[in-house]
Amino acid sequence: MKKSIVLIAVLFLFFSCKKEVVEKPKGLIEKEKMMNIMYDLSLLDGIKYQNNTVRDSIELNPSEYIFKKYKIDSLQFAKSNIYYASNYVEYKDMFDKIIKRLDDKKTVLDSMLKKENKAKSKKNSLLLLKEKPALKNDSLLKPYSEDRAIELKRKRKFKAAKVLLNKNAAAVK
Repeated sequence: MKKSIVLIAVLFLFFSCKKEVVEKPKGLIEKEKMMNIMYDLSLLDGIKYQNNTVRDSIELNPSEYIFKKYKIDSLQFAKSNIYYASNYVEYKDMFDKIIKRLDDKKTVLDSMLKKENKAKSKKNSLLLLKEKPALKNDSLLKPYSEDRAIELKRKRKFKAAKVLLNKNAAAVK
């Protein structure tokens, strides 16, 4: 009796330790193509939810666009996704590669944006330089004589005193 229970337990353990939890579906999307689809979906979702104007202008669901691009349907994608997700290590490896690819793309785009902003600021500064009028006849560039400097100081003091008198007169009324 004990031998038969042990035999049944061993057979049960042997058949229950099956490696494949989910059966391979018909029309399984190959791994590289699946990674490309997931990468594109991540990009489009990121664009859609980061920029409100893009979100409003996108009439098509990003998933539908990607499915048309790769000539698959949503059911095929879902079944393939479930199949790959059943193997955690492989699925995590796929996502790690996708994240690395997204980070690489972000680095390239950030450097391009930095160069573009630098070029724009340089262009704007050059435009500002061109817009400034020539200062050849500017009175500030001419040196003042000592008498002229004293005269300008007196005028400033006179204007300041006049403003104070007007304020005091207004306060008295």
